[in-house]
Amino acid sequence: MTLDELLAREAIRDLMARYTTAGDRLRIGEFVECFTADGVIESEHVPEDRAFRYQGHDAIRAWQERWLLKEGAIHGATFVRHHLSTSRIELIEPRTAQARTYWVAWTDIGPDHAGYYLDRFEKIDGAWLIAHRRVRLDWEAEGSLFKSAIGNTKA
Repeated sequence: MTLDELLAREAIRDLMARYTTAGDRLRIGEFVECFTADGVIESEHVPEDRAFRYQGHDAIRAWQERWLLKEGAIHGATFVRHHLSTSRIELIEPRTAQARTYWVAWTDIGPDHAGYYLDRFEKIDGAWLIAHRRVRLDWEAEGSLFKSAIGNTKA
């Protein structure tokens, strides 16, 4: 592994940490900045009423702003903490990479829901960004505070 590859992997790990922290804290500008201008975030393997797909900064920003506007009605949690664990980053070319990263979200009830991200990254103007994030849900607690959250953020 070369030094450039190590630096790329660390920059991608930092990007994933910034995304997670910004999302949990509803720091919308920081969240949107994690994506390419035409970046995509979408769900997979979830019930139709909880499926989502947003493309581009404007659409992602509008979705995140709805989390703030409806904050009390979104999920009922007083805190949300996504924890990333195993992450396999594959460098495809000098400016493209992909990753599979496992996550679990904690709320007031403890482990609330879990799954993994399937990501495609692009390096633009020296910065690694999310070009496409597929959010897959594997599990949710019986009393998950997030079961209705996505539906509550639809336009």
